[in-house]
Amino acid sequence: MTLKNFLLAAVLAASPAAFANALDDFLAFNAQAKTATAHFEQQVFDQRGKVVDRSSGTFAFARPGKFRWVYEKPVKQALVGDGAKLWIHDADLNQVTVKRIDKAMSATPAALLAGKDDITKVFLLTDAGEKDGLGWVVATPKEKDTGFESVRIGMKGKTLAAMELSDSLGGRTSLVFSDLKPNAALPPNTFTFTPPKGADVMDETK
Repeated sequence: MTLKNFLLAAVLAASPAAFANALDDFLAFNAQAKTATAHFEQQVFDQRGKVVDRSSGTFAFARPGKFRWVYEKPVKQALVGDGAKLWIHDADLNQVTVKRIDKAMSATPAALLAGKDDITKVFLLTDAGEKDGLGWVVATPKEKDTGFESVRIGMKGKTLAAMELSDSLGGRTSLVFSDLKPNAALPPNTFTFTPPKGADVMDETK
């Protein structure tokens, strides 16, 4: 899923006018950052707003359609999109699930960062003003049955700083990004995945 030059001058951070163009800032980031790496902190909230899960890790993406999302704590799990397939590796179970990437991310939050399509074709984007020192954009999927209702995107200037996913059951997932490096140089094998020896592989692409 995490996803990082955040600091604006304090005087700008205090000014609502600084966040008047959060949508423009997000579209600029989306157009200009062809790759990126970041650390993320994730919290999952239930319908009553109680934190039910915390995790952290790293992510990288390269357009179109490639990403690596790695949960490092409290359990290890990797989601790797190589442009054609999505590989999901549960390290504790040594289990790998393989999905077609077009089915897995066509109108999902991953498509906001690494999607192949024009983002405005799959999401309705609206400026949501300023809150908690960030400018916010709401992305609502145009397709139904995506598993979530909307995604709030927090921008610090033209840098991605946070995302909040609201699901169809009333839950919410919050992601805060740090050390984000847009247009980072990435090793060629960043988006390749080879199942570990002895892994139980469930290939849903066949």
